[in-house]
Amino acid sequence: MARPGPAVVPDGEAPLDAAAAHDPLGASAPGDYRATHRAWVEQIMGMPISIHVRGADARSPEVADAVAGVFDELRWVDATFSTYREDSQVSRLQRGELTLADADPAMREVERLCRTAAERTQGWFDAWNAVPGRPGVYDPTGLVKTWGVARAAKPLRALAQATGLGYAVGAGGDVLVRAAAGGEPWLIGIEDPRARSVVLATVPVADGGIATSGIAVRGTHIVDPFSGDRVTDVLSATVVGPSLLWADVFATAAVAMGPAAVGWTSTLPDTSGLLVLADGTIHRWGDET
Repeated sequence: MARPGPAVVPDGEAPLDAAAAHDPLGASAPGDYRATHRAWVEQIMGMPISIHVRGADARSPEVADAVAGVFDELRWVDATFSTYREDSQVSRLQRGELTLADADPAMREVERLCRTAAERTQGWFDAWNAVPGRPGVYDPTGLVKTWGVARAAKPLRALAQATGLGYAVGAGGDVLVRAAAGGEPWLIGIEDPRARSVVLATVPVADGGIATSGIAVRGTHIVDPFSGDRVTDVLSATVVGPSLLWADVFATAAVAMGPAAVGWTSTLPDTSGLLVLADGTIHRWGDET
């Protein structure tokens, strides 16, 4: 549904494959590690969604139920918002078969967020001018994925607050994390879009999100909302902040903005990040990257 970006993986691990979803650590992993760590992967929204959990209760039924709930909610988000499904509410809205007033309340929430995103980015994130060759068509894909991840993870967050467990939810290059009580932050590796086996930076994140947008994986699919042209000047933008959704919005806007993003990103409050420009320039801002 949403664009996959350069992979960002908790703890610097390789992405888990579906076959390893329920016991990815393998029989050779130390027993104490296996007792306090667990991971799941499911294919949703056209991408692998991974959930990693740390803590003494990592293998409890309550955690398993919370994780299942995250996946169920993300399937609902996909069914409701996917532009690749003819029966989704977004597709029906685009065809004029449904109005926002008659749509699910979540549709109106996302539409309001898209308007706020346009305001906060001076129009560089524009859900009404995001589809190449289709100006004026409303497509909230640019923030639905991370909005959905944050929404789906609320029960997991509540369980974490009650038990002290830590978790990381990864979706197509974007990761929502919370460190275990008294534990170390999650370490998130940022790949070099020019050589995806190279890690440009490893970022510690205790509570918040990290989002990457770019053209290295899917090509020039991001549009300058003012000209309608596909952008090529920024290969990738990674933003770290307290909100996964806003990190995602800012990363997308930075790619659309081009070289001007070097100055703009440095003004974003409570964030850090990294830009890789097509000319080889690497720009870092904030304390973490």
